[in-house]
Amino acid sequence: MTAEMLLLVTGALAAGFVNGLAGFGTALFSLGFWLQIYPPREAVALSVATALVTGLQGLWIVRREIRATRRRLARFLLPALLGIPLGAAALGWIEPRPLKLVIGGFMVIYGVFFLLRRRLPRFERPTPWADAGVGFAGGVLGGLAGLSGALPAMWCALRPWPRHETRAVMQPFNVAVLAITTVAFAVQGAYAPLATPLLVVIGCALVAAQVGIATFQRLSDVAFRWLVIGLMLVSGLVLLGRELL
Repeated sequence: MTAEMLLLVTGALAAGFVNGLAGFGTALFSLGFWLQIYPPREAVALSVATALVTGLQGLWIVRREIRATRRRLARFLLPALLGIPLGAAALGWIEPRPLKLVIGGFMVIYGVFFLLRRRLPRFERPTPWADAGVGFAGGVLGGLAGLSGALPAMWCALRPWPRHETRAVMQPFNVAVLAITTVAFAVQGAYAPLATPLLVVIGCALVAAQVGIATFQRLSDVAFRWLVIGLMLVSGLVLLGRELL
C-alpha cells in the first residue's frame, strides 16, 4: 500500500467511525489526513461526500426523535442554507496550511470545551435566535470545509437534551447541509478526477460507520462524552503539532 493510499484509507476509517459514533465529525477527522495528499477543494469535496453517505445511516437510529423535534431542527437548518454559499466561495482562495490549522484548532477547542462543560452555563429556556445564528455559522463552515457540525455540537451541549435528542438535531442538520454542498461540488466538476478515491473512502467509511453506530448504541451518556473528547483532543493536538513544529 502506498503512502497516499494509506492516508486515504486511514482518514476514511477514522471519519466513518466518528460519524457513526457521534453523527458528525467526518471533516474534523478526515481532512487532517486528506489535506496531506490533495489540495483543499478536492480534500473537502471527498470529505463532504463521505460525511453525507455515512451520515445517512445514522438517521435511522434517531428517526423518532427527529419527528418529535422537527421545529427545533428547522431553527438550525433554515439559516444554514444561507451560509453554505458563503463558505463555498471562501474555499476558492484558502491555502492548505491555514485550513489544516483551522481544523486542528477546532478539534482542540472542541475537546477543551467539553472538558469544561460542567462549569459552563446551561440554557434551559428556548433560544431561537441563538439557534439560528449557530445554524448559519454551521452552514458557512459546512460550505468551507465540511465542518457543519462543530459549532452546533458545542451549542447543543449547553442545552439539557439527552444524547438521542442532541443527535436528532445534529445528524439531519449535517446530512442536509452536506447534501447541498455535495451537489454544489458535483455541479462544479470537483468529483470528476476523484472517482477512484471516492469509491475507496466511501467503502471504508461505511464499514467504519457501522462500528461507530454499534458503539454509540452501547455507550452510556458519560462514556460517549469522554470518548468523543479524547478522540478530538488527541487528533487536534497531533495535527496542530505537525503543522506548527
